[in-house]
Amino acid sequence: MKNVRPDVLSVKDRGKGRDEMNILFSYEAAEKLDVDWKGIVCSVIERALSDYGCPYEVQICVTFVSPDEMKDINRETRQIDRPTDVLSFPMIEYIQPGDFSVVEAGDVTDYFDPETGELILGDIVLCTDRILKQAEEYGHSVERELGFLTAHSMLHLFGFDHMEEDERIDMERRQEEILKQLDLTRE
Repeated sequence: MKNVRPDVLSVKDRGKGRDEMNILFSYEAAEKLDVDWKGIVCSVIERALSDYGCPYEVQICVTFVSPDEMKDINRETRQIDRPTDVLSFPMIEYIQPGDFSVVEAGDVTDYFDPETGELILGDIVLCTDRILKQAEEYGHSVERELGFLTAHSMLHLFGFDHMEEDERIDMERRQEEILKQLDLTRE
């Protein structure tokens, strides 16, 4: 990926008066999303963190890329030579998906930013071109597609996967629960 200075967005926890999450945004794609993409991504991340009871202040990197860049990343990391809609790079090796106690059992320097003390959940890479095309293909809004892909990626950052059929069904259910709470439905 290009070396682009990220735009950092801090979301305050109104009840505790502290940062709940820092999202480091990097928009490297030429294709622009004509929606409140930061707001959508933040809402989905915040909802997922709340739903899964993450007890830490967190840091997540979110990067928007072109299809060519996504193809390169997909080839380098998964040996698949084509673009995809979203890639997730979790930093935590969970024993049980969504069980954050694993970060306290290991060396905390493995999981926490030494400067901020934030739990580093990982990276989300989104392909803007695919977001737009899939929204049209599936007949729903760009907001819904971006929300869906962000929810999908957050579940990966929490250790969920969809390699087996039962995992896929469970993950789809969890994604829909997050999106329903934010009124990001297929209509």
